[in-house]
Amino acid sequence: MQVSITGRHITITDNVKAHIDEKLERCLSMFPRIETVHVILDVEKLLQVCEVVIQASGHIRISATEKSENLYDAIDRSIEHAERQMRKLRDKVTEHHK
Repeated sequence: MQVSITGRHITITDNVKAHIDEKLERCLSMFPRIETVHVILDVEKLLQVCEVVIQASGHIRISATEKSENLYDAIDRSIEHAERQMRKLRDKVTEHHK
């Protein structure tokens, strides 16, 4: 899984990179078909914005955007949102009939 982190109007510190890697590793390890993850961090006036774009095999693309006053909170919520979308998509594709 290739992870790229982009900062718009913000400098990305090592602590932020480590936090993102830890969250992605823990949350998205159960989805083996993920090819790339792009995390975009942005600042809009007083709000911190985190956008997570996940691309997986089979033309799957998931995007989750969250805003918060705290950067770490925005990162956590956007990754959890993307994880919920991946879980929902996986359950939709999986056939539950015997």
